[in-house]
Amino acid sequence: MSIPFSNTHYRIPQGFGNLLEGLTREILREQPDNIPAFAAAYFENLLEKREKTNFDPAEWGAKVDDRFCNNHAFKEAKPPEEDAPEKVRSQESTKEEEVPVTALSSEEDEEKRELAAVNIQAAFRGHLARKLVKNMKSVESEKEEKM
Repeated sequence: MSIPFSNTHYRIPQGFGNLLEGLTREILREQPDNIPAFAAAYFENLLEKREKTNFDPAEWGAKVDDRFCNNHAFKEAKPPEEDAPEKVRSQESTKEEEVPVTALSSEEDEEKRELAAVNIQAAFRGHLARKLVKNMKSVESEKEEKM
């Protein structure tokens, strides 16, 4: 005799899904060996950025998600760039500090783009070759049917 599962549905706190999506994206990008340590470092870095810029990505993500259900979320608060000029300045200063890191990753990104382009081109060439072979086979079968 089987026991039915409970109909209990847990609610995910607003912004939590966005935080996990960000963590997942970074884990997939970086491919770390020690995921719990990477997650701890990721959230510490996120906390430092939040304290420096007074911008909470979880809160903003919750408002973005809420926009589909309730359009009033964006009328209450503006994005951090429009809220206060000092926040923009602090974000610009953090962007300047991150420039060397992005410069290094841009070379890696370029290599990834080139590899992706090669894969796409190879897949398309394969598609064209299969299409050509299919056409050749259909022409041969038509010739055999006529004879």
